[in-house]
Parts: sequence; C-alpha cells; structure tokens
Amino acid sequence: MDFSLLLVMAVAVTGLIWLFDAVWLGSARRARVAAVEAETGEQLDEKSRRRVAREPWLVDYSRSFFPVLLVVLLLRSFLVEPFQIPSGSMRPTLEVGDFILVNKYTYGLRLPVLNTEVVEVGKPQRGDVMVFRFPQEPSVNFIKRVVGLPGDRIRYEGKQLYVNGEPVPKRLLEEVPREAPNELLLEERLGEVSHQIYNNPRDPGPQVRELVVPEGHYFMMGDNRDHSNDSRYWGFVPEENIVGKAFAVWMHWDGGLPSFTQVRQIN
Repeated sequence: MDFSLLLVMAVAVTGLIWLFDAVWLGSARRARVAAVEAETGEQLDEKSRRRVAREPWLVDYSRSFFPVLLVVLLLRSFLVEPFQIPSGSMRPTLEVGDFILVNKYTYGLRLPVLNTEVVEVGKPQRGDVMVFRFPQEPSVNFIKRVVGLPGDRIRYEGKQLYVNGEPVPKRLLEEVPREAPNELLLEERLGEVSHQIYNNPRDPGPQVRELVVPEGHYFMMGDNRDHSNDSRYWGFVPEENIVGKAFAVWMHWDGGLPSFTQVRQIN
C-alpha cells in the first residue's frame, strides 16, 4: 500500500468536494436560508440555519478533514516523515522496532508520489543514514548507510571497506557482544561520522572488487555487515529513489508497551 498516494488522493477528493460545495451547492443552501429569513422576518440562529440548509454529510466531513489531511501531507512530504525499522540490517545503530524520524528536505524538496526533486537543497554525505526506495521494488523503503558517493571507488574485501583506495578506519570495541554472539563490535569512521558496526569473522560474506559509483548514484551498506541486503548484492541507488535522511529515534516498540527511553540522535 502506497500511503503517500492514498494521502494525496484523500486530500484531492475532500478538497474538490469542499470546493464544489462552496462554488455551486452552497449558494443554493444560502438562498434557502435567505428565503426563510425573508418570509419570517427574523434572522435564524446557527442551529436553525443548519436545519434549513441541510448540508450533506459528505460535504460536512470533507470540510472538516481537508485542512487536517493537507497539513499532514505537507509535513510528511516536505519536512519530516516517520518510519519503523522492520529488520536488523542496521544493528547496532538501529534495532528492530525502532521508530525513526526522516528529514525530507535535507536532500532537496520532492513532490509526493512522483518523488521528483523541485528544489535542490543538499546532497547525501558519506556516513549518512538514508531512507530510499529499493531500486528493484520502488514501493518498498530501505534504510542503509551511505558509503559511496558519485565518483567514489569502492572495494570491500576481508571485512574491510575501502573508499578511493584508502581503508576506512575502524577499531575493535568488543569481541563477543552479549547482544550479538559470534560477532565483533567495531567502531568505523566514514568521513566525519563515527558509528558502530557488527562483523562476523567466521562468515566470509560478499566480496566487492573495486568499482566506481556512477554519477547520480550512491553505494549503500548496512551496519550489520554480514546480515544486510545492500548495494553489495543489488548495486547502486539512483538519486531519484532518495526519500530522506534519518536523524532520530523517537520511540521503540517490540510488541509490548512503547518505550521512549531510547530516544536519541542517529549517527
């Protein structure tokens, strides 16, 4: 289900009904009220006006919901959109059940549904956590970390990421984390961003020989390096698939009571 499309359709339908009523149907109702007031010689109160006007329930609901739906559409399309993390591919940065906020204007303002950029604001930076439409199935949203920018040379061999021929710095934090047995917990530094990753030394995982990121595309990887379906398997993310930059976790819900104790900024 494409929620953006449903929201745009709801705004369009309620708005058109409200407009049609204001321009055509409303004038007939006002004429009825004026005729009754002229006949009685008294001005009707609000309750009597409604009874005489007999406004259709569809018009009443449309007038009530249109402003609310329009505000939600504008906020969701151009400012901030919430998402829920469905998988562990970004652990330990993001856990299954985290509810995140995504900045919709950091990478430029885009039209809802069409996802066409109308105002250029900025570009993804190496190390950003980015939400995008999965290139092989655009109706599905993915979240990964930007590791390769247009023109970058990317290589991933022996659990080591190389960008433009240089190994990305990392250091061991914990050999067998309680949260991830058989994994290594490491801190990696991509550009100005330091973040944690998991690596399983016993899992050879995919190897990526050096490749160049095409113009207008990005190379994405999950922080849970050996449990992430990312660019190592299916290639690059085109710029038109960008949704926004994830910047905060505002709630965690794993089926029990929602928790707000893990509210934090995403690095």
